[in-house]
Amino acid sequence: MSPSTITLLFLLFAIVMFVTEKIPLAVTSMIVCIGLVVTGVLDVPTAFAGFIDTNVILFVAMFIVGGAFFETGMANRIGGLVTRFAKTERMLIVSIMLITGLMSGVLSNTGTAAVLIPVVIGIAAKSGYARSRLLMPLVFAAAMGGNLSLIGAPGNLIAQSALQEIGLSFGFFEYAVVGLPILICGILFYATVGFRLLPNHEITGEDGAFDTEKDFDSVPAWKQYLSLIILVLTLLAMIFEDKIGISLCISGCIGALALILTGVISEKEALKFIDLKTIFLFGGTLSLAAALQNTGAGEMIAGTVMQALGDSPSPYILTFVVFMLCCVMTNFMSNTATTALMVPICLSISQGMGADPRAVLMACVIGGSCAYATPIGMPANTMVVGAGGYSFMDYVKAGLPLILIATVVSMIILPIAFPFFPA
Repeated sequence: MSPSTITLLFLLFAIVMFVTEKIPLAVTSMIVCIGLVVTGVLDVPTAFAGFIDTNVILFVAMFIVGGAFFETGMANRIGGLVTRFAKTERMLIVSIMLITGLMSGVLSNTGTAAVLIPVVIGIAAKSGYARSRLLMPLVFAAAMGGNLSLIGAPGNLIAQSALQEIGLSFGFFEYAVVGLPILICGILFYATVGFRLLPNHEITGEDGAFDTEKDFDSVPAWKQYLSLIILVLTLLAMIFEDKIGISLCISGCIGALALILTGVISEKEALKFIDLKTIFLFGGTLSLAAALQNTGAGEMIAGTVMQALGDSPSPYILTFVVFMLCCVMTNFMSNTATTALMVPICLSISQGMGADPRAVLMACVIGGSCAYATPIGMPANTMVVGAGGYSFMDYVKAGLPLILIATVVSMIILPIAFPFFPA
């Protein structure tokens, strides 16, 4: 049996197990990781590379930074301020999604979510609303916000590089032509009809990385304010990542170490905040993403679908198929890997048709960001699994309608904003 076939079988196994949850999500991902090594598809370093991925390091660091922000009671205090202005749960969801989406337009999606997760948990604790209803809109908005600018997500720059090679390019905010309407529609959806689809789980203090049942009255004020200062400085370091030359995960680590060294939290408390279920789930499934990429299984899926369109497909059908294919793939591979795989294929086909490739590449990028239907679709999704008490099907029920909305909005705007055969 070829490595690509074995990889596809493991992908099928993972999908079935994630949907049915006969075994825990993290255990499933580790079975896949170990299985890919045992069957010889991946070597040990490649299979376990996910556990030293920069996103996993960022997870660990921000679990500590966020945990300290909550442990000192500062998250609750800020939550109290926010709830004064947002009087209802729906208003909170709109506020959270709007702030997150705009921040994500100029920051890393994962970094934005990592900084805001403890704040939102504090808001939930102070307001009395279930955090599971607030955290999912947060991470979805982070993904949608990535489509507001050229630097919003890595996939945006991949498409830009491919275009520049043939003398074309996207403007800095040109992704927002499609991305902003999707963000607005997404916010309106979860504030109205989609509100009922958001999971409503009761989370005890031990179910997530943050203890919401602690009495904060005895915490010294200096610890509260120092936790806020360190969180803000960490955020600023992430904003100016390119200027200071320090990556997101290192900025997070510096923030976590500063909290321990200044005595805001102890080493024991820092370790307590780390959600190992999230680490094993994300690290394990990265091995599957690596196998899809390394064995050519992902390319096989894409190639089979594109070949079915024939040599001269309709530009509208091509755009739709590209969008849907990227949507499916990005929920099991990283959006960066999905975009990197699909961009050259899309560019080649559109050029062969004599069409302007910008509409198809835009569909590729936007579709590649629609990782809403699984907890492994993007790092931010995985980060809130434990804190929100989410199951695989929670993401499917709440995320699939958002994918449908993004598809409809994109298919309306793309042919208008990016004509296939401009005069």
